[in-house]
Amino acid sequence: MNAKLQSQLQAQIKKLDSISSAPAILMPLLDMLRLPSDKIRLEKVVELVSYDGAIAAQCLRLANSPLFGRCQTETVRSAVMALGLERVRSMLFGLCVNRVIPQDKWVIEPDAFWRHSLGCALVTQRMAKKIEYPEPEKAYLAGLLHDLGFLVNSFLYTEDFRECLRRAAEQHAPLHVIEEQVLGFSHCETGQMLCEHWGLSKELVDAARCHHDVSLLPTAGPVACLVHLSDLLCRVRYLGYGYDEIMGVDLGGDAAWQTLIRTYPALENMDLVRFTLDIDGAMDQIVATVDSVFGAKRIAAPATT
Repeated sequence: MNAKLQSQLQAQIKKLDSISSAPAILMPLLDMLRLPSDKIRLEKVVELVSYDGAIAAQCLRLANSPLFGRCQTETVRSAVMALGLERVRSMLFGLCVNRVIPQDKWVIEPDAFWRHSLGCALVTQRMAKKIEYPEPEKAYLAGLLHDLGFLVNSFLYTEDFRECLRRAAEQHAPLHVIEEQVLGFSHCETGQMLCEHWGLSKELVDAARCHHDVSLLPTAGPVACLVHLSDLLCRVRYLGYGYDEIMGVDLGGDAAWQTLIRTYPALENMDLVRFTLDIDGAMDQIVATVDSVFGAKRIAAPATT
């Protein structure tokens, strides 16, 4: 991307701050996203949830759903305690961003977008724990936020991005490849800029930038590599962008996996088949969690080669 286009995009991204429908809790929530779980005060989360009646109602609905098998939950505080900080943070962020982007500006179906984002977060976290990465919570957030650039492209370049999605679905091609052809950039670059604009950590910025190509960084960190692999696994297992994407995945030969092996040498002896089967075994739980937050509309499974 040339410097002029980059400067134009950065100026456009600042417009996202001025959208009148943005919930008042979005910026405090972003501050909270920067903190590790053990630094977050329960009362602060309850306060944020309570600011918005629609969000508070969603918390209560989810806490009382059969998924949790809970007794009747009647207060925001008890709902937050029942759901746990991780799930509440995901839900808050999803609901806030849903309202930042006007309904007529969404290009990818919101259900498909959030299924992929939350699915990727859960898979990334699971993989992080599997390799004993010391900050699985950070890996989870990187998975949740890696596709923020789609929101930028939907809001700022609605019709051109709609054409990108149309062509990608028609050709069964990766969406970021078509974005490059039509827009001259992809959601990876605009996602990086939005993460930087919001002051998110370097790991989250890097994951947004290179989740389709870890070679874009001189040295990709473990979080970026985990998000890249999780994104692939989700897209070949019915948690993609709402269209059939023809793709093949070779984890063992992937540059991200090879980078992880250099950081965690024990991975070299890991049984990759068993590893992916373990992820597959968690998919039902992952889909149930995603459906509990964003509804039960199933997205078609992508074709694979």
